[in-house]
Amino acid sequence: MDDLLIRPMEPYDTDEAARVWWKARHADGALLPPAIHTFAEVATWFAEVLLPDAQTWVALDDDRIVAVLTLDGDDLDQLYVDPDFHGQGVGSTLVDLAKDLRPGGLALWTFQSNVRAQAFYLHHGFTEVRRTSGTANEEGAPDIRLTWGNHPEALT
Repeated sequence: MDDLLIRPMEPYDTDEAARVWWKARHADGALLPPAIHTFAEVATWFAEVLLPDAQTWVALDDDRIVAVLTLDGDDLDQLYVDPDFHGQGVGSTLVDLAKDLRPGGLALWTFQSNVRAQAFYLHHGFTEVRRTSGTANEEGAPDIRLTWGNHPEALT
């Protein structure tokens, strides 16, 4: 996408960014467990947690937010692309940004059911380091830890 603009999320972006997250989580064929929070709770989380506490970027196409990336330390914590923009390089552009911002390495969690995300991250050089039963995540769904670069978890 030639006219994609990526910038830090601003306070006036939080509702629209939350809608992208919500739409991606609930799209037909999404391989994710159902969200356990309401849209209002997700929007509040974007405004009150992700905005002040994390580094969150939005990708815009024609002034419309089409993707969200959150880094929390060296964790790629959130990466959601509006399903209408899948396959157009938006997610790859955001992963490249994350790598540029964290050249020492990244780690992330993805659900075991989300085989598309696993293939995407493996394609981008991430390596699986462990699987869990999901007892530590809110959804209680089995997940996978992936790392990229010289992340400490990759070296153990």
